Amino acid sequence: MKQLPSEAIGEDELHRPQPADEPISRVNSQDLYQVMRHTIARLERDETARGDVKILSRTLRELRYAFQVFRPFRRRRKVTIFGSARTAPDQPDYMSAVDLGRRMAAHGWMVITGAGGGIMEAGHKGAGRDASMGLNIMLPFEQGANEYIDNDPKLVTMKYFFTRKLMFVKECSGVVCLPGGFGTLDEACETLTLLQTGKQTMIPLVLLDHPEGSYWKDLGKFFDNQLLNNGMISPEDSALYKITNSVDEAVDELLTFYKVYHSMRYVRDQLVLRLRAPLTDEQLEAIRTDFADIVKKGTYEQRDALPEESGEKELAAYPRLVFNFNRRSLGRLRMLINFINGQALAESSVISSR
Repeated sequence: MKQLPSEAIGEDELHRPQPADEPISRVNSQDLYQVMRHTIARLERDETARGDVKILSRTLRELRYAFQVFRPFRRRRKVTIFGSARTAPDQPDYMSAVDLGRRMAAHGWMVITGAGGGIMEAGHKGAGRDASMGLNIMLPFEQGANEYIDNDPKLVTMKYFFTRKLMFVKECSGVVCLPGGFGTLDEACETLTLLQTGKQTMIPLVLLDHPEGSYWKDLGKFFDNQLLNNGMISPEDSALYKITNSVDEAVDELLTFYKVYHSMRYVRDQLVLRLRAPLTDEQLEAIRTDFADIVKKGTYEQRDALPEESGEKELAAYPRLVFNFNRRSLGRLRMLINFINGQALAESSVISSR
């Protein structure tokens, strides 16, 4: 960790609540192990069908193994790259994914892909083996791992798409989707759903086309014409994703998200945003005025770390923006984070998390 730039260092995984809206707990996990044992005993008493037990057993085993593989790298920021397995190396989307992986690895980030060919291979090719992690899937037709992650200890092969998708989003600090088929659309829309409902901690989501591509631009038009115009989403939900044809803009979107904002926690009924630099009085007053609509009661306060956050000592010096969030206006929350990150701050004012 000491060799990484500060922009590549995230949170202490032992103190990161999952799902995102879970409050911080300083209690050990023995109570949860007991609940799990009790659940297993009830499954046995219920004479649960063997097929159902096999699903539960396999799910538990492969998630346990995935947690073990990812744990040594939990504080290092990662970008998950989604896209078609059928994209050939001479296609412009493949080249964009190589460039994206290479540039994020240069900033100290790791790259997670589905470990197959096409865009997945391209992301790993750009990042290199040391900065690559893979989540392969067992299919009726063989999907072998690409040469850049094959036989690597950072590769996990999973049976179920739902456990694989959990790991893709749970373990990353940002998601970039390049063009792909049904699976890519599923991954992009599920990430959007998790962000919109607050089940995923706020992260940047980039929908990246090659310079002449219109794949995501066309989908964006569908979102506007069908979802927004028919009242199925809110105007501010468009802040949850960025459509671009530029790798430069994609990289900037990922890195700028963590320029001042670092991470978030719920402490009882309060949302705590950890910041890498303090807000000025003018900035705080602007937030209180412009973002009053997402506060359930009270107002925004800037303060030091709360006692409940004592587990993450490396973040103790970070200032906090604390407020009672209404937990439904997630697009507006992303706009608040954008506002915080948009302030012109001197580099010397940014606090290191080392």
